[in-house]
Amino acid sequence: MPYVITEQCIGSKDTSCYDVCPVDAIQPSPDGDDFDRHEQLFIDPVLCIECGACPAVCPVEAIYEVADVPEQSRASIETNRRHFAGGATSTA
Repeated sequence: MPYVITEQCIGSKDTSCYDVCPVDAIQPSPDGDDFDRHEQLFIDPVLCIECGACPAVCPVEAIYEVADVPEQSRASIETNRRHFAGGATSTA
């Protein structure tokens, strides 16, 4: 089951997960034009190979397998889905 980055990433947006992802499933990229337009990072469920590298390095413990997302953070699953469907929320 793919991973999802929850709202705990907002305000941190630490890129440790991006740095360890072997398949570049974490978006937006820190050097990309749209990095500053988003409040948090997202994991592309199509690209994610479920290697488990990202949760281990997240300093705010914002990354979970979809099935394990805490109840109070379940809205993050839909936020992630919207991001990859082209309807992500942004700060700009």
